[in-house]
Amino acid sequence: MSHESRETAVEALRASRMDQARPRPHLVRDSYLDLGGAWGFAHDDDNLGVREGWQDGRPLAGAITVPFPPESADSGVGETGYHPVVWYRRELDEGDLARVGHAPGNRLILHFGAVDYRARVWLNGQAVGEHVGGHTPFAVDLTDALGREANTLVVRAEDDPHDVSQPRGKQDWMREPHTIWYHRTTGIWQPVWLESVPAQHVTDLCWTADLTAGTVSVELDLSLRRACRVHVTVAHDGVPLGAAQVSTSDTTTTLTFPLDGQRNGQASERLQWRPDSPTLLDAWVRVDVDGQPSDVVATYLGLRTVGWDDGAFLVNNRPVTLRSVLSQGYWPGSHLAAPSGDALRREAELIVELGFNAVRVHQKIEDDRFLYWADRLGLLVWAEMPATYAFDQRAIRRTLTEWSAAVVRDRSHPSVVTWVPLNESWGVQHIASRPDQRALADALYFLTKALDPTRPVISNDGWEQSTSDLWTLHDYEADGAVLAARYGIEESALRAMLGGIGPAGRVVRLPGTVDTRQPIMLTEFGGVSWSPGEVPRDAWGYSEADSADDFARRIGAIFAAVQAGTRDGRGRSHGLAGWCWTQLTDTLQESNGLLTHDREPKLPMPVLRAIVQGTAQPPADETTADA
Repeated sequence: MSHESRETAVEALRASRMDQARPRPHLVRDSYLDLGGAWGFAHDDDNLGVREGWQDGRPLAGAITVPFPPESADSGVGETGYHPVVWYRRELDEGDLARVGHAPGNRLILHFGAVDYRARVWLNGQAVGEHVGGHTPFAVDLTDALGREANTLVVRAEDDPHDVSQPRGKQDWMREPHTIWYHRTTGIWQPVWLESVPAQHVTDLCWTADLTAGTVSVELDLSLRRACRVHVTVAHDGVPLGAAQVSTSDTTTTLTFPLDGQRNGQASERLQWRPDSPTLLDAWVRVDVDGQPSDVVATYLGLRTVGWDDGAFLVNNRPVTLRSVLSQGYWPGSHLAAPSGDALRREAELIVELGFNAVRVHQKIEDDRFLYWADRLGLLVWAEMPATYAFDQRAIRRTLTEWSAAVVRDRSHPSVVTWVPLNESWGVQHIASRPDQRALADALYFLTKALDPTRPVISNDGWEQSTSDLWTLHDYEADGAVLAARYGIEESALRAMLGGIGPAGRVVRLPGTVDTRQPIMLTEFGGVSWSPGEVPRDAWGYSEADSADDFARRIGAIFAAVQAGTRDGRGRSHGLAGWCWTQLTDTLQESNGLLTHDREPKLPMPVLRAIVQGTAQPPADETTADA
């Protein structure tokens, strides 16, 4: 395809309106080939593969369906035991190269959404790249290792199940899942795809908006330190809103320019992104070299700000009450990997249909395609780092590195409104008494602010918080009356509680922290267990119901109590600025979802939605039995 035809093809794309989300939705080209499907596969429990030369592309004994982890049924392997090293093999044939539009002079780039935990890649026996970090993307350039005919791609992944200094999240160190931990996810678990790109091309970009100035900025990373000219255009529904261009010889450049429609303050909100009106703008970036088009990408952005003031959480300088749900992002057949791109879309849609306006993806850096649908639907997202279980030098370095990559990947998504680098002192279990662990929490806060100064950061969600833009509480009290008494109080009384022991029996704010009227949120509560079918033997929740009616009564009482203590624009002076219900779906032994593990509602959807939004009639008896 010629440069001219490629430019026309890309400019016809609207990244904000894709029917099928791409793995990298903020950077879309016409050259794209999904490599999901059948690959050769083998376990390497004795770690002999490298010494025996498996990297040379020899056939492997088994097969796997990529991108599903080998522990999952959908992979076709379904082996959940301890297998720290796995290998993958796939042929890249002439048809693959033709379908991706590879041409002489271009670079052939192989992308991985995520490989857990350490990955090494070879093409035709030649090492082409490696990566450490189980939840973040990476890319390798295959061009210089390409053969004239057959090309054999080999990937080795290493994931030590007993390494508790590795960011693991909910992946169990024990052989079988127990309490709140689940099956491990080893190796490739997010999409793998090819792109054929010009030598000088865009490698990354990030959008920010200044609503007060009516401008947008895009920070671009380029592949080569070579003279070129960069053109950026922004439009909405085919109507141009603004454009800019710059000449550069650097690998990084930033363009800032005004947008039509933002200069008129009386009409500016029409184009702004907010939960009830998630307007997205399309944009295109073109790179010219020697006066000729080199690379063209489609992208998108949302005009919005996030802030906090006087106890309120703000979107576009307007208070928003967060009605959030905790999601484990786990599927019974595919584990941490999504069954499909459509499944991610449906997950986001279900959250909105239930009446929530926000989601906290727990202990997982979620697939980029889910965030795309959150952008489309106006679903606010709390982005969270998978925790280590130990505190040592390796854990520190790994957390800082992987969290930095996660923030950089997701900072252009308007749906992402909060960063959560630590949760419940996981990995810093002695933060209240050890200055070095507190220093790590502070370092993560300030590192996140340096990478992205536009969003609030929670240093340690739930308790023992140090430097933080929000104060958060976890409270699994099952009695609605107790919760009503605890949170149905004046904001001043609630803030006084923050200075002492919280409902979970931990100090909420560490000594020396300053309350500057940060918003207060109840970011874990609920967790009522009930299964509409046969109850699994090891099923559990933080409290238990014994029937559909009892389930409805219990969750209704808990929701009503917390809603009564929440700022909601009705003139109440209560202190909660938002909350997060535990949890969206049943997950293995945790039977405390509003939906089953197959994403079926446990009560009629209108009933659940009315409870979540606070429009249901309160239960006659708002107390529940102790569980």
